[in-house]
Amino acid sequence: MMAEEKKTKTVKLIKIDVDKCNGCRACEVACSAYHATPRYSSNYPGKSRISVIHEPLKDIFVPVIAGEHVRAECTSRYKYTIEGKEHDECAFCRASCPSRTLFKEPDSGLPFQCDMCESDPPLEEPNCVQWCLADALTYEEREEVVDEEVEPEEMEIGLESLVDKFGLEKVVDAVVRMSLKE
Repeated sequence: MMAEEKKTKTVKLIKIDVDKCNGCRACEVACSAYHATPRYSSNYPGKSRISVIHEPLKDIFVPVIAGEHVRAECTSRYKYTIEGKEHDECAFCRASCPSRTLFKEPDSGLPFQCDMCESDPPLEEPNCVQWCLADALTYEEREEVVDEEVEPEEMEIGLESLVDKFGLEKVVDAVVRMSLKE
């Protein structure tokens, strides 16, 4: 009897060292420029997949990288106390959700998440890491054994978001109208 082969995948990870972040926001600029159309043609921080949160009284900067899209608003409202200052958990949340505009395409409202600057040809490391002169962001790849999962494609996530916002009937009507134009 043959032993079952374990599947592995490369896990890409950006580590954040908050103690090193000086708030220069070079990561935001590099990310937004990379994701501009055409690439590097403009800098609009609203299109960045990373956002630096600043606590001015303590001069603390926390880079937050866009995570998964969630269809519903979080129901828990935890508070974090950091060096005596109370923070709402939404401030550190990576999700694109219905209750806030962070990590959503400013023009369409569609959610986005960090893509680790996937491109062809691939970058050595994501732009935010390359441009972080304080070394607060570092890139790591490692192999992990995983169960095979089917993840929704980017288009499915976008369509689900449109259906949530406008309803299935309006989205279907728009797709039909678009297909008739061709």
